[in-house]
Amino acid sequence: MNHNLPRGTICIEDIEIGMTRSLKKRVTDRDIELFAEVSTDRNPVHLDDDYAQDTIFEGRIAHGMLTAGLVSAVIGEQLPGHGTVYLGQSLKFLGPVRPGDVVTAEVEVTQIDHAKRKVTMDTRCLIEGKKILVGEAVVLAPSRKFD
Repeated sequence: MNHNLPRGTICIEDIEIGMTRSLKKRVTDRDIELFAEVSTDRNPVHLDDDYAQDTIFEGRIAHGMLTAGLVSAVIGEQLPGHGTVYLGQSLKFLGPVRPGDVVTAEVEVTQIDHAKRKVTMDTRCLIEGKKILVGEAVVLAPSRKFD
């Protein structure tokens, strides 16, 4: 499951405060295994059921940065979209993501600096309406003047 709005680009000239975009994705065991392989983060809390059972999570969880990557997908594919350059991202993890959870990643434009093409966005991930990740992203948006 990966519900994603149409991909593309919203140029700085068309971005407005309050614009939002989101995606939904069911996090699978395969996602977690692939992220472990790509990132080389093989912490057993992500990969070993027996080990994870004895942690504060009482079971396996997805990598926090896998979850954060869903925010990146919304930014890179939808708002602003293709051609966006990440300048910074703050993250606060509020709860775990478990295999099988459906995560909704959302971004909302809060500030725009047209002269510098900078867009600031609130970022969040939710499971069943409960926030599990919050943060703020600052990006350089594409412009029709340069693209």
